Amino acid sequence: MASIETNRPAAGLFAGNVSHFFARTFGAVADWNDARVTRKALSKLTARELDDIGLTAGDIDAIAKRAAR
Repeated sequence: MASIETNRPAAGLFAGNVSHFFARTFGAVADWNDARVTRKALSKLTARELDDIGLTAGDIDAIAKRAAR
């Protein structure tokens, strides 16, 4: 006698992988945008304004990368 297992959906594994891919992609794009916005805002500050908050122009990229995490 033949039996069919029906306790899991046929496309369940594939659908999970696809949704995980889109979630990771969206997260990566959001992280990139956060870094871009942070870098742009800090780049508009003068050297004196950066010094007031304890940064230099060379710190901007590192700060932007940390803000994106």
